[in-house]
Amino acid sequence: MDETLRGLLFAPAGLAVGIAAGWWLRGAWRRRRQRRRQRFLGLPAHAECLMVVGPGGGEGEDVARDDVFALLELAALVADCGARGQVVAADSAPQGFGERTEFCVGGPVSNRRVAAHLRSLLPGVVVSADAEDGRLRGTFAVGSERYRVDGGAAEYVLLARLTAGEGNRPVFLVCGQRPVTHQAATRYLARQLPRLLRRYGPDGTFCLLLKVVNSHAYGPDVVELVADVTDAATTEPPPPGAGEDVPAVAAKRGRS
Repeated sequence: MDETLRGLLFAPAGLAVGIAAGWWLRGAWRRRRQRRRQRFLGLPAHAECLMVVGPGGGEGEDVARDDVFALLELAALVADCGARGQVVAADSAPQGFGERTEFCVGGPVSNRRVAAHLRSLLPGVVVSADAEDGRLRGTFAVGSERYRVDGGAAEYVLLARLTAGEGNRPVFLVCGQRPVTHQAATRYLARQLPRLLRRYGPDGTFCLLLKVVNSHAYGPDVVELVADVTDAATTEPPPPGAGEDVPAVAAKRGRS
């Protein structure tokens, strides 16, 4: 009888301890996951970030409609981290970077801040802005590869996490061939955040090339990862004509 009573007394206590330990472990896992998300996004609680966007293309349009939707996707990420976002026009954005996390959205023509980031942080990327053939306008050149826009059918966008400057806060760059691709890329970032964290870690640098498929029918919802182009995008291309004389020099040496 004593053993039975002892078992009846200790069983609920053991169950309560197990439940409490389970809740504690679950809470610790959630806190760790949140800290990793905040570190990846450069958004500790109560931090401030910049969301830089260029003007829209329509008459009287301050910001393109799809860019507004992209900002809303980013605002949800910022709020989830307990941080605050400030929307800034590209023309009035501060010159430096690294002190605050920055989300920079737009093409290099409409958003000159994007153009500056491409030159300084992604020197291996060239966007055709003034092509004589209108069909080539907006083409991405990443290293030796070319990606041409096919309006409404296949449009490309770069999604990059980069670090530079005096601070350690990242710059998230969203540079697409059309505004609909910007919303697609920010939605991809939100949905794929756990996978990106697993692959690149909370401090990783990357540049991804995404393709938005049939936006006329599906809008920004169907997105394919084309390639991780980090190496090509962050590598300074050789100057024109570099290395052309090397074979001749080698041949001359061989004859001596």
